[in-house]
Amino acid sequence: MGLAERGHLVGGEWTVGASGGTFDHHEPATGRHQATVGLGGAAEIDAAVASARAAQPSWAALGPQRRAAVLVRLAELLEEGAAEAAELAAIENGTPVRILNPAAYAAAWLRHAAAWAPALDSGERPGRDVAVDLEPYGVVGAIPPWNGSMMGMGQKCGPALALGNAVVAKPPEVAPFGMLRFAELALEAGLPPGVLNEVVGGAEAGAALAGHGGVDKVSFTGGPATGRAVMAAAATQLTPVTLELGGKSPCIVFPDADLGAAAAMAARIGTALFSGQGCALPTRLYVHADVYDDVVERVRHHLGGLTVGDPLDPATVVGPVVTEAALERILGVIDRARAEGATLLAGGARLGGDLASGWFVAPTLFGHVDHDSDLARHEVFGPVQAALRFETEDEALRKANDSPYGLHAYLFTSDPTRIERFRRGLEAGTVVVNGMGRATPAAPFGGVKHSGFGREGGRAGMLDMVRTKTVHLRPG
Repeated sequence: MGLAERGHLVGGEWTVGASGGTFDHHEPATGRHQATVGLGGAAEIDAAVASARAAQPSWAALGPQRRAAVLVRLAELLEEGAAEAAELAAIENGTPVRILNPAAYAAAWLRHAAAWAPALDSGERPGRDVAVDLEPYGVVGAIPPWNGSMMGMGQKCGPALALGNAVVAKPPEVAPFGMLRFAELALEAGLPPGVLNEVVGGAEAGAALAGHGGVDKVSFTGGPATGRAVMAAAATQLTPVTLELGGKSPCIVFPDADLGAAAAMAARIGTALFSGQGCALPTRLYVHADVYDDVVERVRHHLGGLTVGDPLDPATVVGPVVTEAALERILGVIDRARAEGATLLAGGARLGGDLASGWFVAPTLFGHVDHDSDLARHEVFGPVQAALRFETEDEALRKANDSPYGLHAYLFTSDPTRIERFRRGLEAGTVVVNGMGRATPAAPFGGVKHSGFGREGGRAGMLDMVRTKTVHLRPG
């Protein structure tokens, strides 16, 4: 049975339900119809939440060591199927197999959560007569993003499950297969039925999950507009939420930087990685006037050397965008940037030839971008880089912070005192200095402003999945 035909996982059983309609999934690289996916709605969410509520107490009662052992076994199974997971990502959302392995990424987060669980089980003792117990919320509603659904399951389910919660997850309709495979392996690893449930769905299922009275915590990753809808639905039950909502991350380059490294990062990470479909990618390139022409030309040169093509081909660096609708939206952004007066330096069109049937956008670079333009201020979520010029340090910091987003910020300079000023002055959840940076389970990940709140990763991410109970102990 194919993953699309599996349907939803409720109480350890696969069920086919389409109260939310169906979605025709097309392979991004070819445009071919790949599967018709049945979408769940409120009825399927109700059943999944009921299953999770029934299973959660016994899962919590197992204790941290036994829960951790299940998660470690799941990590092992994910790693054993790493090649298959990479192929699933290529088919469902167009991620090239050579770029990132979602199974290895998810496994790392599961192992991290498993290691933390015993340490947090005893709670805290802030005083001789005071204890703080750390208790699972109960049922966590998890909504990972389509650009990394299996990876998102590791980030969200690892901490939630390790600390004794049950989970109801909603795979995105445009890319459900990685999450469904994660659920299959979780059962194989020995996760008790009902502890992890999945309902594939769109907006209807997401709203039903976020606003469900039986859900005790919601964790969502996606765009700000959907994040507001999730938060509004959760507010009806006063359910706490964690939101990671994307960004428009600045990359600031000073003349004393390694200009080659900065240009390579702006091209390969800021423009080409995941075809630009990543929330933390550096897509606003601020370059000092003294080196602007040099850096922008280096970026243009790098983009021209990238291999664009079939994501299943190990030589491919840049794959397609996720859907035809995304393709049309990105091309619209490019047209508006031209109309606003930005200078097109590379790309700017849909690719033809052997790639004409897929949803490929050439890696695109605009120069002389106005800081107040649509291109500079709004997240594109496509392979489009905006290069802007600055004169002074104060101007660079002011413009970098003049954005509704605050997820990541990147800085290239060799001046230690400038690094200190910018690491403190940049309004972002993460600051990366002279490099790319990698999401690691050991460090908190999340944003400020319209990039959301709450954290995944590190001790902070673990504590995001428990609530505290203060106990005043009177000596006997």
